[in-house]
Amino acid sequence: MNDNLLSFDDALARLLAAVRPLREIELVDTLAAGGRVLASAQHSPISLPPLDNAAMDGYAVRSADIAAPGTELPVSQRIAAGSVGSALQPGTAARIFTGAALPAGADAVVMQERCSHHGEHVRVDHCPAVGEHVRRAGEDIAAGRQLLPAGVRLRAPEVALAAAVGLAQLPVLRRLRVALMCTGNELVMPGDPLPPGGIYNSNRFLLRSLLNALGCECTDFGIVPDRLDATREALRRAAEGHDLILTSGGVSVGEEDHVKPAVEAEGALALWKIAMKPGKPLAFGNVHAAAFIGLPGNPVSSFVTFLVMVRPFILASQGVAEAVPQRLRLHADFEWTRPDRRREFLRARVNAEGTVNLFDRQGAAALQSTVWANGLVDVAPGTEIRRGDVVDFLPYGELLG
Repeated sequence: MNDNLLSFDDALARLLAAVRPLREIELVDTLAAGGRVLASAQHSPISLPPLDNAAMDGYAVRSADIAAPGTELPVSQRIAAGSVGSALQPGTAARIFTGAALPAGADAVVMQERCSHHGEHVRVDHCPAVGEHVRRAGEDIAAGRQLLPAGVRLRAPEVALAAAVGLAQLPVLRRLRVALMCTGNELVMPGDPLPPGGIYNSNRFLLRSLLNALGCECTDFGIVPDRLDATREALRRAAEGHDLILTSGGVSVGEEDHVKPAVEAEGALALWKIAMKPGKPLAFGNVHAAAFIGLPGNPVSSFVTFLVMVRPFILASQGVAEAVPQRLRLHADFEWTRPDRRREFLRARVNAEGTVNLFDRQGAAALQSTVWANGLVDVAPGTEIRRGDVVDFLPYGELLG
């Protein structure tokens, strides 16, 4: 491997070591907390469920009163969810519905399918065990127990759990402020006529969507002309009030690649050539107080490098405890016989048999491969893969949002 190239692992380690986690905390309504990062651990103020309750529609009984199938008991009361009945007298049953509090004295619920109602009596055709179809108070969450740890991203399940114990507001870290810009005189916005030599600017849409999915506050600086003075001016403006400047294009070594010298003039560039494919020209540094990451202009390279490098940096900056994606170990349903000396990330998908297929074109120009795929195969440098080998698969579920 070229000694001038950093290994992928070294580059990611340096990137994460440079993270400055957010400190500012906001109190937000739990209803609006989805996608935010919890700033401090939350403990449950109540037990969940708060009372013993019925897990089925049926009849609450004392199990000792059902000596044999076919026992008939008078129905003394009806208890719907949200109401609390009176104590169950021996030798009686209570009509009860799912979620309703179990009356004092009852120790089981017989599901309605095993009962038949006759006037004011019920025939119970099943001898229940103590606790049958009863959810015990606190069996899910005990009062005072830690509900959610600090540093967790609040998805729908976490928000629902917080709401279930009555937490109306949650302390979250403020959103990461990201300045986004694309470079290149050839870039044209969709909807405008495409001149000879022009290309539509897909990276702007790609990166904004990825940043939005991560809960970032994104300021879009649009397309920056391929001039050193324009690039420096844009970087100076982007550094004001932003935590991260993210660019696409202009980080290679061509005469029209102005991002690298512009960052070096306005700040510092810590690394910019990484032994990964796609995505070798990835730049990292700072412009004044803002961190800087420059992605390659090729849309597939930009997509992959964002997922495996930028996403962990953003999550760690947001205070997320688990910033590196989890991977699956799956069997390959393909042959990969042309290994590279760099770390490769191949667009792939899990098929109906649970094995992994590759998109037939792995070139950096195959943007369609990112849509066809549902994940990436992570291939170590110099590795050949034979059909049936176990591979590391990074599912989109771990990478997108």
